Amino acid sequence: MSKPAPKYLTLTAENVTVRLSKPTTINGVDQATITLRAPTVKDIRASGQTSDGDEEQRELNLFASLADVGVKDLEGLTYKDYNRVATGYNFLVREDEL
Repeated sequence: MSKPAPKYLTLTAENVTVRLSKPTTINGVDQATITLRAPTVKDIRASGQTSDGDEEQRELNLFASLADVGVKDLEGLTYKDYNRVATGYNFLVREDEL
């Protein structure tokens, strides 16, 4: 049985909204949430092509693209909130149980 999503996530088939532990400036605006859309194969390929083999950069590029934010905005998150974003992504792309 799958683990339920944490309370800080709002999950749909198309996206996941992550409630941050504290508001942060994203795209020049203080925000309490970040929403990532579901990735396409093209998104995955593009993030790999722009990372020069660096897995951390590939993940940052992917999350920034899916959230329509700058990489610098993600780098400014607390590590706790970045982990929330990564958890949200993992719930978004995991295979549903049959």
